[in-house]
Amino acid sequence: MTLRGRVAPIVAATLLGACGGTEQPLAPPKPPVPAAAAAAPTAAAVRPLDPGAGPALSPMAYDTKGRRDPFSPIPPVRGEAKGLNVSAAKLVGIVHGRQGPLALVDAPDGVGYILRNGDVLGNGRVVGITGTTVTFAVPAQADEGPTTVTLRLALY
Repeated sequence: MTLRGRVAPIVAATLLGACGGTEQPLAPPKPPVPAAAAAAPTAAAVRPLDPGAGPALSPMAYDTKGRRDPFSPIPPVRGEAKGLNVSAAKLVGIVHGRQGPLALVDAPDGVGYILRNGDVLGNGRVVGITGTTVTFAVPAQADEGPTTVTLRLALY
C-alpha cells in the first residue's frame, strides 16, 4: 500500500470526527428588542459629562534642541549682506513625489532643504523643477533687474 493510500483514511477519519459531536438542538434566537427600549439607557449607566473634572493638563512645549522647527516656514531674507544666497547652494537630488517633483538642496552652511515649486529659500523662490535642474526667481538687486538662478544636478 502506498503512502497516499495509508494517509487518506486517517485524514478522512480525523475530519469526520471533528465534524461530529454531541447532538444538541440549537437554542431559538432571542426576540428582537424594540428600538425605544434599546435607546433608553439605565440610570446607573448615565454619567454627566463634566469638562472641569480631573486635574488640569500642563501646556505642551516643543523643544527644538538647537535645531530649526521643521513646521515653521523658511523666512525670506532681504538683501545679500546676511542670509542664504541661492547661487551658493548646491542641488544634490530630485525626487518625484505625489505632489510633483521635489528638489534636494544643500546650503553652504551644511543644512539640507527639500523644496517644491513656490517654496522660498534665502533670496530666491522656486519657479521650476525639472529632472536635473531647479530654477529660482531672485528679486531685483540695487544695480540689476530681477534674475533667475538655475542649479544643475552634478552627474557623476
